[in-house]
Amino acid sequence: MKSRKRVLVKFSGEALAGSDGYGIDTKILRYIANEIKSITDNDIEVAIVVGGGNIIRGVTAAKDGIIKRTSGDYMGMLATVINGVAIQEALESIGVDARLQTAIDMHEIGESFIVRRARRHLEKGRVVIFAGGTGNPYFTTDTAATLRANEIEANLLIKATKVDGIYDKDPMKYDDAKKLSELSYDRALNDHIKVMDDTAIALAKENNLPIVVCNMFEEGNLLSILQGNMELCSIVKSTNSDEGESK
Repeated sequence: MKSRKRVLVKFSGEALAGSDGYGIDTKILRYIANEIKSITDNDIEVAIVVGGGNIIRGVTAAKDGIIKRTSGDYMGMLATVINGVAIQEALESIGVDARLQTAIDMHEIGESFIVRRARRHLEKGRVVIFAGGTGNPYFTTDTAATLRANEIEANLLIKATKVDGIYDKDPMKYDDAKKLSELSYDRALNDHIKVMDDTAIALAKENNLPIVVCNMFEEGNLLSILQGNMELCSIVKSTNSDEGESK
């Protein structure tokens, strides 16, 4: 049984692209690696899921019908593997021991996903990067992050974004957008507040997994939140209304 805090951090693929909007910005990679190192240095076990939108999205690839949706989604999964390799390299370049596990077998690149092996890596202080989504088409990397967080029995799922939490409307477009510091799974689902996709939120609710949304580009944010500074983020978690719905 684990005694240390265990967290899964979800990064979007687009975050890796930096200002170029495509590909991988090594400055962002270095920044992410240092942020993760600050967490592991504080005796917190860390797993990572990364998207692939900086390279290709399945839905976008399949939008004109030439590429089937299933093939497009597999292309997106391969993009997450590319990003996963990059993050592993960045972590190891600063002395952080990391393992890449893929939902689709590719032994020359990473280990196959085996939950017991992943937990063992975490217990030994290694960062585990989960790539390839769930291994199935039609599921997002948000859902993959929630699934893996539940499988490794993480205490918390952090969605690292470009904003400092959840708002009632897009804060980039509306000056009167209000930050929601805390909300229930039901509100996130019923009000269609796009914290994550509905499948991911429902899976988190079923397993009582708190979801934190924060700004990854504020240095030190991730560690500060894990040390209890919840003013820097928003959190989706179980409330009385959620418990009432589930009974």
